[in-house]
Amino acid sequence: MELQGLQQLIMSPGAESQRWYALQVRTRWESSTAAILSGKGYQTILPTYKVRKRRMAKPRELSAPLFPGYVFCQFDAAKRLPILITPGVIAVVGRGRIPLPVDDSEIAAIQKVVSSGFHAEPWPYLELGQKIRIESDILRGLEGILISFKGNHRIVVSVSLLRRSVALEIDRSCVRPLGLAQPAVAESMTSYALPEGVVA
Repeated sequence: MELQGLQQLIMSPGAESQRWYALQVRTRWESSTAAILSGKGYQTILPTYKVRKRRMAKPRELSAPLFPGYVFCQFDAAKRLPILITPGVIAVVGRGRIPLPVDDSEIAAIQKVVSSGFHAEPWPYLELGQKIRIESDILRGLEGILISFKGNHRIVVSVSLLRRSVALEIDRSCVRPLGLAQPAVAESMTSYALPEGVVA
């Protein structure tokens, strides 16, 4: 799979009061919603990647959103009505009734990934204390708790067997999340994960 470029327009005047927000959009409306917002003069980011699909027995490369169901847009949250009435937009991601801006460093990281040319694709979000299921051939179906990260690719999972805990170091691509992180561990983590909630 390949990473494709992102969609952007030049910032509109008064950008000092504007922040980046994640917009929840209708399924398969990401491209058209980003195009409409850009046409209205807003700066948008829609990171995509290349995926090969077989149609009519002939493989084709198609573009798909790196964050399905979301478009990033820069605007003043106090003047968000034109955003909310844009076709495809469901809501602004936030907590309660307060829109939460995406951290500038995360926007910069997304832009860096997109422009790097490295392969990227959507992946389940993992955090410490989260219950996971192992999907590698030998340990398939085993469940445990993520207890630490080892570099970029390895994680340590605690698995309970016969009322004893065993720690396994395993490739993170071999696990899938099952539930939310345990509160005692999760509270010590400070990370932004989409979606936290949506506000109108």
